[in-house]
Amino acid sequence: MDPVTIPCGHNYCMNCISSHWDEEDQRVHSCPQCRQTFSPRPVLVKNTMLADLVEELKKTGLQAAPADHCYAGPGDVACDFCTGRKLKALKSCLQCLVSYCEQHLQPHYESPAFEKHKLVDPSKKLQENVCSHHGVVMKIFCRTDQQCICYFCSVDEHKHHNTVLASAERTERQGELGTTRQKIQQRIQDREKDVKELQQELEAINRSADKAAKSTEKIFAQLVRLIKNRSSDVKQWIRSRQKNKVGRVKELQEKLQQEITELRRRDAELGQLSRTEDHTKFLHSYPSLACLSESTNTPSVNNSPLRYFEDVMAAVSDVRDKLQDILSEVWTKISLTEAEVDVLLPQPEPKTRAEFLQYSQQITLDPNTANMQLLLSDGNRKATVMREKQPYSSHPDRFTDMFQVLSSDALSGRHYWEVERSRCEVSVAVTYKDIGRTGYESGFGNDDKSWALECFNSSYEFRHKSTVTFISGPQSSKIGVYLDHRAGILSFYSVSETMSLLHRFGFIGFIRDTLGLFFISLFICTLQNN
Repeated sequence: MDPVTIPCGHNYCMNCISSHWDEEDQRVHSCPQCRQTFSPRPVLVKNTMLADLVEELKKTGLQAAPADHCYAGPGDVACDFCTGRKLKALKSCLQCLVSYCEQHLQPHYESPAFEKHKLVDPSKKLQENVCSHHGVVMKIFCRTDQQCICYFCSVDEHKHHNTVLASAERTERQGELGTTRQKIQQRIQDREKDVKELQQELEAINRSADKAAKSTEKIFAQLVRLIKNRSSDVKQWIRSRQKNKVGRVKELQEKLQQEITELRRRDAELGQLSRTEDHTKFLHSYPSLACLSESTNTPSVNNSPLRYFEDVMAAVSDVRDKLQDILSEVWTKISLTEAEVDVLLPQPEPKTRAEFLQYSQQITLDPNTANMQLLLSDGNRKATVMREKQPYSSHPDRFTDMFQVLSSDALSGRHYWEVERSRCEVSVAVTYKDIGRTGYESGFGNDDKSWALECFNSSYEFRHKSTVTFISGPQSSKIGVYLDHRAGILSFYSVSETMSLLHRFGFIGFIRDTLGLFFISLFICTLQNN
């Protein structure tokens, strides 16, 4: 077997490649591996290096047959040089576009001719590195079209594009990859921290809910027992009063019944006397029977409507109504408390100014961050640009090149504030506290750590990472800013009789990519000529 190398760099047995080309069209010949064409037919010259390797193998003898697990299976990458049953490929060569088993890979390790060949893990997609139009390896990257191309593509359809070696682009992207991985790892840490905090919050919610449920159940049980006890007392009192009143009435009934009996007896005697014919007897008995004395011990009977316990029922009904009012008031307070603490659920953005003002926050400016030409006044709530420098002490947080100032307190959750501005340029922004303090990047909106709305006399601009978005909207002397940190919403409004949205930015995804920043801080920069 005489090994030969054809112009594309692939190696074949001279007899095999000659037989293959004899069967092809006599004018154009191609490589069976990469399909590169040659015209005229290349002159085949013996590859002495491979021939020497073959002779060396013949001298040393063949190695022992490999174990079955070394042979390529259905899902494995097979060695392209093995004949018969193929072994598993150990590496693939991006230069040769061939996969090699351990035995056939040795020349790449031992021969200087393969020193510059790039070996990678076995791959079935080596042909993806070959240009489909020209049949050669793609070693160039077109930045214009963001794709790998071959040399012929670079001088043809990609002639005037921005092209570099694929290896150089890989080196640059590798550096970006490291930065991206750092961001991803930081984001993982952030998410894990958030998950841990949410787990703690979940446990706190469950503990608080269990405690509240147990406590309220106990309180309501006490309330039920109190009501039952009071009900029993009222019932006992009613029965006691009933017994007394019934006893008095029955006593009166008995006395009246005795009187009725006595009167009926007297009436019978008088009737009998009236029927006697003996005048002497009649006259003798009449004085004692006809004399009817007035009853002094008989109580008078009350003929007014019977309303003995209606007042008790009215009093108990009044208690019931008051208790219902108290329970309704308590339930309202519970509902409002639940709405205030339920921060995990997404909240709709307010619509009216009154709704925004529910989240209003008074902003105080931090003198340690104010530029030397900013005068703070009105309790550090107003900033004015002055021609003269202010007598501030030196501080590492102070802005040196931009007329800017941060708020004293960081913001989280939902907040709304309004900024009064003059007719001069005013910039209102939200930024992280660790923004730079010097140079161009310290300007709000010039980096990835701040979001600024710049207000001019007749227009607005939103700035982030030095990218400017032009905004048209109604002019107003008052700018409203709504921040929902957890939901990742930052909105700017022109405030007049109505709230006119100027710009809304969803920032939470990007914020998590800015490493090491875990809190938000407000800045207001009011540019006014003195």
